[in-house]
Amino acid sequence: MGANLMIVEDDDRIREALRLAMEDEGYEVSEAGGAEVALAALRRGGAPDVMIVDLMLGGMDGFTCIREIRRDHNVPIIVVSARDDTHDVVAALEAGADDFVTKPFEVKEITARMRALRRRARLAYEHDIPQDSGRPDIVLDDDSIPPLVLSRESGMLRRGNEEVHLTLTEFRLLCELSESPGRVLSREMLLERVWDRGFFGDQRIVDVHMRRLRTKIEKDPSSPRIVVTVRGLGYRFDGRR
Repeated sequence: MGANLMIVEDDDRIREALRLAMEDEGYEVSEAGGAEVALAALRRGGAPDVMIVDLMLGGMDGFTCIREIRRDHNVPIIVVSARDDTHDVVAALEAGADDFVTKPFEVKEITARMRALRRRARLAYEHDIPQDSGRPDIVLDDDSIPPLVLSRESGMLRRGNEEVHLTLTEFRLLCELSESPGRVLSREMLLERVWDRGFFGDQRIVDVHMRRLRTKIEKDPSSPRIVVTVRGLGYRFDGRR
């Protein structure tokens, strides 16, 4: 049985074309003509394995839809939109999207990105975490009470007994950085390792996800101490292990 995909798109022709293409790829496809319909379906039946969301929806827009999805779900999300302004791309990624495709697009590009998202999710949940079994937890910030602790084995970031909600991409990004303490990892390296060679866009996606991650792990995201920026080179993990 193929993965479950939900397409959130208010243009009937585009939604139909995507559905047919994804069914040919082996996906089990459900459709929603608007954000409200999609959110109601998630409340009834839980999240699918992956989602495609348009930004320019009637009623609730795609940005708000993605933020609502991210309140409860880590499902990989790819945005499709005719809006290609840098502000829109960044805003979509900061809302919680994992990838962004501009209309008009080739169906082959969408299917390639979908395969990459599925591969990332599979690597994270079926390979990365079990392979780390037995590794000690990583204390990211022992100055805070309670401390912030990353557990790769359980796939969680905790502050005391409370889980800090991370998306799949944020979790993999933090794990990758914490595996190389004190070493600068370039954006190209992070794209290759975290996105598994599956992202076709530019390096700004790394910076956007890093900003979002810092709001969750840093006391002062504007002056980070756990993951620092090395200007012109990349990022370095300075948290405790």
